[in-house]
Amino acid sequence: MSNQIYGIRAILEAIEAEQPINKIFLQKGLGGELFKELETAIRKNGLSSSYVPVEKLNRLTKNNHQGAVANISPVQFHHFEDLVENVMEKDGIPLFLLLDQVSDVRNFGAIIRTAECCGVDGIIVPKNGAAPITDDTAKTSAGAAFRVPISKVDHLKDAIFYLQSSGIAIIAATEKGENSIYSVDFNKPCAVVMGAEDKGISASILSLADHKAKLPLLGDIGSLNVSVACGVFLYEAVRQRMQSYSGLKLP
Repeated sequence: MSNQIYGIRAILEAIEAEQPINKIFLQKGLGGELFKELETAIRKNGLSSSYVPVEKLNRLTKNNHQGAVANISPVQFHHFEDLVENVMEKDGIPLFLLLDQVSDVRNFGAIIRTAECCGVDGIIVPKNGAAPITDDTAKTSAGAAFRVPISKVDHLKDAIFYLQSSGIAIIAATEKGENSIYSVDFNKPCAVVMGAEDKGISASILSLADHKAKLPLLGDIGSLNVSVACGVFLYEAVRQRMQSYSGLKLP
């Protein structure tokens, strides 16, 4: 597996160097002072981890893993508050994308690709429960994962509160919305929230949205793939914003 480090001390050094770690796999039942130091560092930095049998670690690497293997993201993540501040200082209307528990790496890659094409200023995902950025993600994104700023946060709710305090409207994509996507104003600073593939946006996140919008579905199937739905929402923002610029009227 590429983008992987192994060994307790090597992973500790990676954490100290603030490397973009997707997930750390720890051997069940392992002890020792160095192992406990690693556990403490994982908790302190809010990193995703899981305890697995040694057989799992042996499958992940043929090297001497010492009971710990970490998967490293191929891209560097951006600090959330710095990202928002930088975007707000630029010309143009800010457009952010929040992903609530989107867990499929290829869906994630397709979403990143669409976001880059639509001029999204930043993608925000939770540290736990979200799809990692793997080689497959980067490949599916057609390289967009290296172009769109991506930030990992401890809790999406806190990120939403921060965005709202910065003047960013939160628009949730949900079939539970009363309004159609085409009645929502995207021609203002806003952040679109997309939910998990199987259950959509969580109730706690949905309750914080300034607007809830749904897509018209004329067939018998009740939902779209999340990456497709995301594309529709983002391109509606593009359409509205292009219409507002002189000389860029759409036909």
